[in-house]
Amino acid sequence: MGWHIADHEGVLTLSRQPGARMDFAVEQRLPTVRSRRRLAHQIRQDMWRALRALRGFSPVVRVHPDPAGIRVEAGGQVAARPFPKARCEAILRDLLSDPQHQARWMRHA
Repeated sequence: MGWHIADHEGVLTLSRQPGARMDFAVEQRLPTVRSRRRLAHQIRQDMWRALRALRGFSPVVRVHPDPAGIRVEAGGQVAARPFPKARCEAILRDLLSDPQHQARWMRHA
């Protein structure tokens, strides 16, 4: 099963299916990268590892242009209800702000 990648007006969206919704999301600003697609895949992989126990989770990553670099919006769609939204956001906030993860993403993107 592949990934759906859309690039609309400079915003790259990576999701499992077209039209995926974001039931929860966090944002992080990052420096400009060579490949927004590679960055999105790297973040998606780490999000999946961090939230794989969340039943019905389907990751979504959006990469927006930003005057100072790029703005990443990461989160996803959750089929199971209810789900611990605040806890999921906290996990993603920690992941996206982690300097070691950011350095690896920048190397690969």
